[in-house]
Amino acid sequence: MSELPLNPRSPLLPDRHPEPDFFVADIFDATPKGDQASMEHPLFTLATKPDMESQEYRHGDIFVNIGPSPIGRATVHDRDILIYCISQMMARINEGRKVSRTMRFNPHDLMVVTNRDVSGRGYLNFKQALKRLQGTQIETNIQMGGKEQWNVFSLIADATIVRETRDGRMQEVEITLSNWLFDAIEAKGRDLLTLHRDYFRLRKPLERRLYEIARKHCGHQKSFRIGLQRLQEKAGSQSSIYEFRRLISKIVSDNASHQHIPEYDFAFDGDFLDIYRREEGGALPSPAKRGLIVSDSARERAKKHAKGWDIYALEAEWRDWVTSKAIEVQNADAHFVTFAKQRGPYKR
Repeated sequence: MSELPLNPRSPLLPDRHPEPDFFVADIFDATPKGDQASMEHPLFTLATKPDMESQEYRHGDIFVNIGPSPIGRATVHDRDILIYCISQMMARINEGRKVSRTMRFNPHDLMVVTNRDVSGRGYLNFKQALKRLQGTQIETNIQMGGKEQWNVFSLIADATIVRETRDGRMQEVEITLSNWLFDAIEAKGRDLLTLHRDYFRLRKPLERRLYEIARKHCGHQKSFRIGLQRLQEKAGSQSSIYEFRRLISKIVSDNASHQHIPEYDFAFDGDFLDIYRREEGGALPSPAKRGLIVSDSARERAKKHAKGWDIYALEAEWRDWVTSKAIEVQNADAHFVTFAKQRGPYKR
């Protein structure tokens, strides 16, 4: 029997700019920061196609009503632009320089820092993102900068292409942030959190939301638990609860194999997600190093024996079990299929 590969392809996007050019170096060094409000609450859509639906979100006394722009709601990936602006402004404040709501920069620098494509399509996507950020309307009473008040605003007040090349590539743009977002910057970072730079390499919008929720709620605690329905509300997912459970199970399984979501590990039993802060230097060896990688063909075989079970949740349970019992696994595929056989079909 052939050995399983111990180094399967990482779910992370490739590092498109591993060595930023000399002129971008200072900009690249600015620590990525995001506002806590949009990390905790679903201000951005998870959709990868135009999302033309309005959304309402409530939690306790907090409410958020979101209306789409003419080309759809602002996406999780559009948020990169705001993270870049916030990060650059905070870096200037920390250097003792003054900042205003309006910021001028080269889009190429932003694309390098946020690991975006710098082709012609990349510039077109950047322009579309600006339209969605400006056109998405948000009504909320979320407190920002210590101010408790009702607000209705767009995420950016306006955007201007100041200079572009003959072939239409933007060389300089000017963006004015909303007062609501700028309040977080003026509060000297009290409403901001530092993000890991690999955040920009997370491929799936839901992976980014899981990281944001983990960073906001777990932070520097050792762990945080959240129920599936509450997690779905916070993530802003419009999927059915069954589909959302499957998506979370898959991400948790992938992260167990690759630890690609920075700083945090997850355990999921189908009803609750446990988030654990990954201890620096003290984390368990990755599943790949422990020989706990299951192939797709083994999952298919396991499904036949454990009909009705979420195969990824079952895989996560198996992995936790063999780890907690310190079981030596010689063949992960065979061991997992046997585990599925013993579990048998799901009984309601």
